[in-house]
Amino acid sequence: MNLDLTGKTALVCGSTQGIGKASAIELALLGATVVLVARNEASLKAGIIELDSSKGQKHSFIVADFQKPAGLKERVEAFINQNGPVHILVNNTGGPPGGPITNAKTDEFLQAFNNHLICNHILVQAVLEGMKSAKYGRIVNVISTSVKIPLKNLGVSNTIRAAVANWSKTLANEVAKYGITVNNVLPGATLTGRLQSIMENKSKNTGEPLKEIQDEMMSEIPMARFADASEIASAVAFLASPAAGYITGINVPVDGGRTGSL
Repeated sequence: MNLDLTGKTALVCGSTQGIGKASAIELALLGATVVLVARNEASLKAGIIELDSSKGQKHSFIVADFQKPAGLKERVEAFINQNGPVHILVNNTGGPPGGPITNAKTDEFLQAFNNHLICNHILVQAVLEGMKSAKYGRIVNVISTSVKIPLKNLGVSNTIRAAVANWSKTLANEVAKYGITVNNVLPGATLTGRLQSIMENKSKNTGEPLKEIQDEMMSEIPMARFADASEIASAVAFLASPAAGYITGINVPVDGGRTGSL
């Protein structure tokens, strides 16, 4: 199986923590030159040090805030103009705050739409011509299992994630003729800061002990545990590899069997 990414450049969003960071680490281990994208420069500099460079890679980073799409566009385009094409794009952005959809403010939907779909689209438009020229393109969107079955108490997230999934499928059909694949990785409950925050907020709002909330969530997972971020990253890295060249336009749940549909 050809998993070698030597000579390929991977742009990984939200890559200073959680699934984004784990994906960057995995792609570097397969030989990719990684470009980290996040808003905290100190965390980006620290993240670079953790990436494997045994195949001669010179990793780099872009400081950008996904709440400012115009600035993201400017910085990514400037980077590509100076450094050349990106072959792998991992779209990954922290989800919006939890809560019932009936309590959501309209601004929350607009902000989440910008952070996820609009920024994803900006990045795709920035990398697309380079992928075409290189005759190699992998776009992997880290979304959520909620695109299959909406999750409780995540009203805004459920709505926006579904929009991103449909955008992705449309994009996959349009760019397949260029040898560019577009796929979605759907993490289940994963040991990240976001999951911890969701559980803590629920505990605070309901008075239910944190341990009971954690046990309740695990009881819904056939594998009876949360995922490690590295397990999600393995799926991302595979879909970015030459071995996955004929896989496009699909959702890949990585959720320990929790999602109640195929």
